[in-house]
Order: sequence, then structure tokens, then C-alpha cells
Amino acid sequence: MRAVTFSLSACLMGAAVLAAPAAFGAKADRAWQSAAGAADETVFALTGDSIINRRLSVYEAPGKDAMFGLIRGADAAFTNFETLIHPYNMPGAAESGGTYMASPPFVAKELEWAGFDLLGLANNHGNDYGAEGLMMTVDALSKTDLIYAGAGSNLAFARAPGYLDTRRGRVALISTSSSFPSAIGAGAQRKDLPGRPGINPLGHEETYSVTQQTFDSLKPMGRAMKVDGQDTLRIGNATFAVGATVGVVSKANARDLAELAASVRDARQQADWVMVSVHSHEYKTPSDPTQPADFLVEFAHAMIDAGADVVVGHGPHILRGIEVYKGKPIFYSMANFIFENDLVAFQPAENYEKTELPESALPSDYYSKRSKNDTVGFPAGRKYWQSVVAEVIYKDDRTLKGIKLHPVALGFGRSRPQRGQPYPATGAEAAQILEDITKLSEPYGVKITVKDGVGYASWKTD
Repeated sequence: MRAVTFSLSACLMGAAVLAAPAAFGAKADRAWQSAAGAADETVFALTGDSIINRRLSVYEAPGKDAMFGLIRGADAAFTNFETLIHPYNMPGAAESGGTYMASPPFVAKELEWAGFDLLGLANNHGNDYGAEGLMMTVDALSKTDLIYAGAGSNLAFARAPGYLDTRRGRVALISTSSSFPSAIGAGAQRKDLPGRPGINPLGHEETYSVTQQTFDSLKPMGRAMKVDGQDTLRIGNATFAVGATVGVVSKANARDLAELAASVRDARQQADWVMVSVHSHEYKTPSDPTQPADFLVEFAHAMIDAGADVVVGHGPHILRGIEVYKGKPIFYSMANFIFENDLVAFQPAENYEKTELPESALPSDYYSKRSKNDTVGFPAGRKYWQSVVAEVIYKDDRTLKGIKLHPVALGFGRSRPQRGQPYPATGAEAAQILEDITKLSEPYGVKITVKDGVGYASWKTD
């Protein structure tokens, strides 16, 4: 268990109160007590995307102390750092991940205060301010005690694990992303030219499965090909084929998959535990973004085959199911833990132009316009503001002992300054979150039993 160097009572003096449900008493606090501390157990605390622009340490919410106590109490705690740290002294890139991200330098200290040790950096926002913005972020984090992975000055550094030393052994983190503008992927170093700064890429190829009627209607527009004996059409960068169901069939890029597996095998020899983080927006069918793309399942299995102890996914900003593969857990998406993407201080001209706003418009105008005053997009969707903190508990013999799921709310339906920071979900909202992840995990053979507001996973052993 890590020592906490902040005085929580001092941090909370004079703080604004976040209006969370008041019926969160000692019983609910006990539900957040960590399993960490047992002599024969190693505990990982896992969360999803953190887009952070405010201080965590000063706000109040019922159960907040217990929630962060659980994160601090874990032997290693992870979140995906889906933002950048820079002073806006360079232009935004021509192509971004959506919101052009920037956060003040203090957010790193706030994540340390919260108890996090491990940060994934590979995501679709790494290039929002070009290579300079990404490397400024890496430089800022290098001045903290946080361990990070997934970005670097060339492909070798972006692929490389980050290492955390804990009382329960050395933990390696490898971070990658399948969702990114093409300019963001790190490039390999050569003897005659330096590599390109960027994130650790996981490429993939997609084939759109369509009906025969649709396929025939596309023929005049495309170039006929044969792939694995199947007739296909190529239109631009898209491949179409006739399938039994309408959807997307995808495969991981073979070279990326092999190099990422090599990173895991390397980490397996250098550390006691290996965690793989993957940022992936892609889905299996357009009508259901909760179902991960085929290549993501392929990738997660390959990482465990190579020696990973846990694979933690994020990216679509909603929960996806949990699988236990060969005795190792895969979280296909942990949704959001901190979600403050509409509190970024500035946006470049491109985003104002996309929303047809005049030059006189200011950031609040942009955020209001793109969400149509919170009636569409992220502000209007319940599932974007609900998630879990997962505890993964291993025995000394490396046997997976348990997975505990603690429901988290981020203030769905509240005003912009009152939403985005996490607090323990209670009552009907907690039940809804656990019901969602229970249904999403059932296809993978994982059963979740709810007791005292906490989900306990069980699975069939191989």
C-alpha cells in the first residue's frame, strides 16, 4: 500500500460540494474497502479514460474518500491519460482526435494524489498539437513519479514498456491504440534517419460485410478483388464483401501484432507482472458500439498468449464486457473515469469552423453548439457518464482470485462545471451500471453477482 502524502482534510477545506446522492453511509464506504494488504495477494485497480482539467483533491462527494482510498490501496493503479500537457504555444494539427486536448500541468500531481501509478498515453489525441505537443506531455510526465507508456520520440520508445516497482514485485505497462489519425503513429528509427515521434500503433484491416443486393449496387464504383477466395470490392480505402450479416469483419495488422507480442514477451522477462492497455473505438457492428471489433478480441488474446496478466481497454467512452481468457482478465472497455473534454481552455479555428461559429465565438460557445446545448452527443448519453473501478486480485501463485467491480458516476444530466469528476454511484444508478456490465459480460461466460452494491465476477476455468 502506498503512503498518501496529501492531507485530505486540508484539501477539502473550503471546497465546492459536488451534489452526489446523500444516502451513502458507512455500509457503502465498506463496499469500497480494498482487498490490498493481504500478504498473499497482488491487487490492480483499473479505470478507463481520464480527460482531466480540474483538481480532484478539492471537491467533495459522499464516498469520495473511500473510492480514492481503494485506488491508493492497490498495489498498482491504472488510468488512460487521454489528454496532453502543453501551454498552447504551437498550432493545432490539421487532423485531431475531436476535441483538441490540453490540460494544465497540475493534473499530473492530481492523478498522483488520487493514487494512480500507471498511465497509458497511446490514444487518438496524441497528435492534437503535433509531435511537439506530444513530446511536451512526455517531458512533463517524466518530471513526476508516474509511470507511463505508449508514446515516444520513435517507434521503439513508443512500443517500450514502462516499469513500476511495488511491494508485490515489478509491474510492466505496454500501451497501444488502434484509433488514431495516420500522422500520429510513431515511426521506426534507421541508421540514416531518426524515427518519427508518436504513439504505439495497432493497425487493422476492415472488411464491410453487406448483402448481395448492396454488393451488386456498389460494383460500378469499385475495383473487384479476391481475398482468401472471397469476391470483394475496393472503394477508396474500404473493402466490401457479401456476408451472412451486415457488419464489420476486421483483423489486426500482422506486423503490429507481432511487434506488440514481442514487447509483452520482453516485459515478461523483465517484470513480475505485465499489463497491456489498448485504446480502441472500433466496434463489430455499427448498431452496437458495446461489441468490440474482431481484431480487438484477436489482439487481446494474442497479448495474453504472449504473457500478459491483464488487458485493459478504453476508448469508446462506454462500458464493454469482461472476458477471462486462459485465466487472465480482459476488460474490453472501462468507459470514463474523469470526463472533462468540454472544459478544455481553448480550441483552434478548425473546430469553430466545423460548427459554423463566427470568429468572435469563445470556447463555451463551441461546446454548447456542438452538443446543441447538451441535447446530443456525450452530454445527452447516460452511458458516457457511468463506469466502474475494477479490482483485479491475484494470488501469490499467479492464479486469478477475483474481480470486483465498483460502480462510478460522473454526474449525468448536470451542468458543464458540475459533471465529469467521479464519485461512487449509489442506489438505482449503481444497480443500472452493474446490470449493464453484467449483460455485456455474459457472452464471454463471465457471471457477475451483486452484493452490497459491488459486482463480483465468476467464470469457468479452462
